[in-house]
Amino acid sequence: MPVSLRAELRRHWPWLLLTPGLLWLLALYVLPLLGLVPLSLSEPLSRFGLDTVFTGRVANYLEVLQAYGPILVRSFSYALVATAVGLVLAYPLAFAIRFHGGRWQPLLIGLVVLPSLTSFLVRAIAWTSLLGDNGPVLGALDTLGLTELLNGLGVLREGRLLNTPTSVILGLTNGVLPFLVLPLVVAMERIDPRLLEAAADLHAGPLRSFVRVVWPLSLPGLGAGLLLSLIPAAGDVVNPLFLGGPNERMIANTIDNLLLVQLQAPRAAALTLMLMALISVAVVLQLRSRGVEDLPLP
Repeated sequence: MPVSLRAELRRHWPWLLLTPGLLWLLALYVLPLLGLVPLSLSEPLSRFGLDTVFTGRVANYLEVLQAYGPILVRSFSYALVATAVGLVLAYPLAFAIRFHGGRWQPLLIGLVVLPSLTSFLVRAIAWTSLLGDNGPVLGALDTLGLTELLNGLGVLREGRLLNTPTSVILGLTNGVLPFLVLPLVVAMERIDPRLLEAAADLHAGPLRSFVRVVWPLSLPGLGAGLLLSLIPAAGDVVNPLFLGGPNERMIANTIDNLLLVQLQAPRAAALTLMLMALISVAVVLQLRSRGVEDLPLP
C-alpha cells in the first residue's frame, strides 16, 4: 500500500469508525425528529383519528405553551430536585468507592449499576409498595413521630407519601443515581491520593479537603453526570404515572395523553419539539461551560 494512501487512511480512520454510529443516529433519531416539524405545523382532519393535513399552523406551539407550560416547568423542577438529591448521595458514594473501595471497588461499582439491570417499570412498581400507605417507609416515619412535621413541611400530603411530588422525586432519584455516581468515580480516578494526604498534612479537615481538592478536580465528572441525569429525568414517564397523582404528571405523560387519548398529534409533536429544544439548549450550555474534552465517559 502506498505511503500516501496509508497516511490518508490513518487520518480518516476515526471518522470511519464513527460512521456506523452516525448513520444509526441519523436514521433512527435525527430523521424521525425532523419528521415531527411538519406534523407540529399541521391540523387534525377529525377528532377520531390521527390523520392530519399540513397547514403551517404555528399557533400549535403557542397553544401548547399556554396550556402545558406549567407542566413543562414542573418536569424540569422535579428533574433538578432529583438530580440535587442524587448528587448529595452520589458524591460520598463515589468518594468511598474511589478512595476506600480497595480491591472491592469493582464489586461496589457493580452494585451501583445492578438496579439499572432491572426493568424501570418493575422498579417503579416496587417503589409503590415501599411508599404505600401500609408500606415500611410511612411505618418508620410514624414510629419516629415525624409524620406531623413532614406534613407541615409539605413532604407528606395528609399523612400520605404515595401520589405526592416527594414520591415522584424519590423515584427519579433512584433512576438517575447510577448516572451520577459512575462519572464521578471516573473523574476521581484522576485525583492522586497524595493530594489528599498533602491537604491533611496542611491541617485541612475532611470538609476542607473535599472543597479544595476533590470538588474542583471532580467537576468534569459532575458535568457529565448532570447531562446523563437531567435529560432522562425531565422526560420520565413511568415514575409520575405510578408514584404520582394527576397533579404530579410530567411533560412526557402529557405528550402521551395528547397523542394516544386526545388524538392531537400536531400538539403532541409541537410539545415534543419544545421539550427537545430546551434539552438541547441545556446540553449546549453545559458543553460550552465545561468543554467536550473535559467530560469523562463512564
